[in-house]
Amino acid sequence: MLIYVFALNGVFDIGLASLLDVIGTANELGQREQSSLQLDMRLVGVRQEVHTAQGLSVPVTRVTALPRPDVVLLPALGSKMPQPLLAALTRPDVIEAGTWLRQWAAAGVHIGAACTSTFVLAETGLLDGQSATTSWWLSALFHQRYPLVALDESRMLVNSPGFTTAGAALAHLDLGLGVVRGQSPTLAALCARYLLIEPRASQAVFMIADQVGVGVDPV
Repeated sequence: MLIYVFALNGVFDIGLASLLDVIGTANELGQREQSSLQLDMRLVGVRQEVHTAQGLSVPVTRVTALPRPDVVLLPALGSKMPQPLLAALTRPDVIEAGTWLRQWAAAGVHIGAACTSTFVLAETGLLDGQSATTSWWLSALFHQRYPLVALDESRMLVNSPGFTTAGAALAHLDLGLGVVRGQSPTLAALCARYLLIEPRASQAVFMIADQVGVGVDPV
């Protein structure tokens, strides 16, 4: 299985690392267990240079001359509050990424997004009519901006035809583990034990009631 981790400039460090570490650990454990599952993971981007939100350089390969993947995983942008996130969605590289997401979706590629990257995916219109989740504190903004998406912000992971969305921050772990589980539930369970990822179907326990929707302005 060919997996692209699609990193945009300003990518959320812990989100990117979570996806890389889950898939990488699954590969290591698969080799030890002599599993036939091979997860060919590649870091890709739309620009020659990509830096994380904390300024670390990400060694991406530009997507322009690469084969079609089976799965694309989009880690979050580091812009975690409403106004910076809305500004990030207008960036040329983010808009270009949306074009690639549409092309991949049309070709039958499964696309996963977590935390603020669910907004990048929703901007394409691909989630219209689909079920999704997002970062709990951004749920009001998501509802407002994408009214055609059936949002359930209480859930940690939501699967819909062709797409998987995950909640905030460390839900990237759940997203990566979900990809592994789709190919080998046994390997996913083993990977979860090694990485201490407990079952957690809901974000509701983490929500702060008076913070949900705070700072959302009309757009």
